[in-house]
Amino acid sequence: MPEHILVAVAWPYANGPRHIGHVAGFGVPSDIFARYQRLRGNHVLMVSGTDEHGTPITIAADKEGLTPREVADRYNKVIGDDLYNLGLSYDTFTRTTTANHYRVTQDLFKTLYEHGYILRKETLGAFSASTGRTLPDRYIEGTCPICGYGEARGDQCDNCGNQLDPVDLINPRSKIDGSVPVFKETEHFFLDLPAFAEQLRAWIERQEHWRPNVRSFSLNFIKELKPRAITRDLEWGVPIPLPEYADRDDKKIYVWFDAVIGYLSASIEWAQNRGTPDAWREWWQNPAARHYYFMGKDNIVFHTVIWPAQLIGYGKGGVYGGAAVGSPYAAPLQLPYNVVSSEFLTMEGKKFSSSRGVVIYVNDFLSRYDPDPLRYFLTIAGPESQDTDFTWAEFVRRNNDELVATWGNLVNRTLTNVYRNFGSVPAPGSLTPGDTALIAAVEGGFATIGELLDAARFKAGLSEAMRLAALVNSYLSEQEPWKVIKSDRERAATIWYVALRCVASLRVIFTPFLPFSSQRLHEYLGYDGYIAGPLEFREYTEEHGQSHRVLTGDYTTWVGRWEPATLPVGQVLREPRPLFKKLDEQVVEEELARMGAG
Repeated sequence: MPEHILVAVAWPYANGPRHIGHVAGFGVPSDIFARYQRLRGNHVLMVSGTDEHGTPITIAADKEGLTPREVADRYNKVIGDDLYNLGLSYDTFTRTTTANHYRVTQDLFKTLYEHGYILRKETLGAFSASTGRTLPDRYIEGTCPICGYGEARGDQCDNCGNQLDPVDLINPRSKIDGSVPVFKETEHFFLDLPAFAEQLRAWIERQEHWRPNVRSFSLNFIKELKPRAITRDLEWGVPIPLPEYADRDDKKIYVWFDAVIGYLSASIEWAQNRGTPDAWREWWQNPAARHYYFMGKDNIVFHTVIWPAQLIGYGKGGVYGGAAVGSPYAAPLQLPYNVVSSEFLTMEGKKFSSSRGVVIYVNDFLSRYDPDPLRYFLTIAGPESQDTDFTWAEFVRRNNDELVATWGNLVNRTLTNVYRNFGSVPAPGSLTPGDTALIAAVEGGFATIGELLDAARFKAGLSEAMRLAALVNSYLSEQEPWKVIKSDRERAATIWYVALRCVASLRVIFTPFLPFSSQRLHEYLGYDGYIAGPLEFREYTEEHGQSHRVLTGDYTTWVGRWEPATLPVGQVLREPRPLFKKLDEQVVEEELARMGAG
């Protein structure tokens, strides 16, 4: 029975291009998971978009002499193009400045307010001494009053894990210009997180399938919950949907509250865009649906504490919480099933930092290298369960010694020899016990690797796929069909048939990890249609006439299935080409020189 799987991917800020550290956390893992679930025949809804409100956007706008909207427009396109070129198969990659997102955000705010979970409070707000604008908590640093850590943020100390307020910090300073913040009395709205503490604790304790660091960090966080401000003194953001704020443009709903709502609003947008406005309920109000959230570890609590609190508080209220006419679903909006958090990726031993020039942008990388080698590296050597380091030397080594030498070599020598000697899938003679054992081992990979991918263990899954490719390589080296063909063409045809059959199955297994090369291999083997076809951009116009671009795709037409391949005897092969390029060792020096580290 097919399942409904929501793949909710962290929303990248539209304040600049994304670097490979970003896509190592939210991008590649989520796409591997979504592609695998589609191959399983499950109903997948993968959603996200650019996060376009908040101080990061206004800071970028000030630097560039543009309006926040102009900055958001520019980087929405840049980021969307990068994700397209990396092959991230979103059903809807949209943005938070749509009328639909405003509607959904305001409905959640208003409903939580009516339910008594949003409080008004006079508080000390932090403002920049140089610009007079509000300074968000994460843009203020100082010494933690609890543990003495010198680089605590205004909302939390990363050293001891305690929640903080900017006014609590010792010697606070702006991360933007180093000035001392000015604190002024101002009215704000607060989400009453302590009201959900017991429900959250009981719920998190039940999530034994979560990664240990996610579960333990979240349980520690809820020990000291405080009401959290969800508005800021800003002109850029979602308007507060209360009558007394109808004509005011000096206070908005803040970005951290509205961004997580994007998972719901993007799902609603997807349903509207395809002409089935209630289809999103099959995921959000279906108790059997599973929701997976993908992000870096700095975003854990937004997805394990704050967003669940918003969902619990919303309940069956508002426009979207109740049952729709004719819909079988009347359950509350579903909580996350799993929160797949990655650790950090550093570069040549240094933390990624655009401002310090320690950065490899996705678009820059893909201007010189193919996407699949990057996807391979970020999966096999990425920060899935611990901080890891990207070095150019290791990238070249992994590409040449693993991707090219194992999987690429197997495909190249199998298809080249069969194409040259037979032109189509040869008819096998009797299979030996060794032949059938190899086929069984490769076909058994669908169960073992599938289990790993379903548990979000992507590195282990790819490692097992590479082990199976190496097994087939060893088989060919032992059987030497290029020699056997000189004296026993039938046996040589049998050996090549076994290898081809294994390659055809491995084509499916590698598809979630390496979609571009898997599609080319699909075609070389003589198959038609898409196992990992192209993505597309579509333009949509909302009711007020404003249009925006959405990254999407028609994935229901893809022909791949997570099962051993059927490879008909006589299927005509197409002329093969190498799947991957071997990189010159000189690449390392060139890239280090390009980033000023040579």
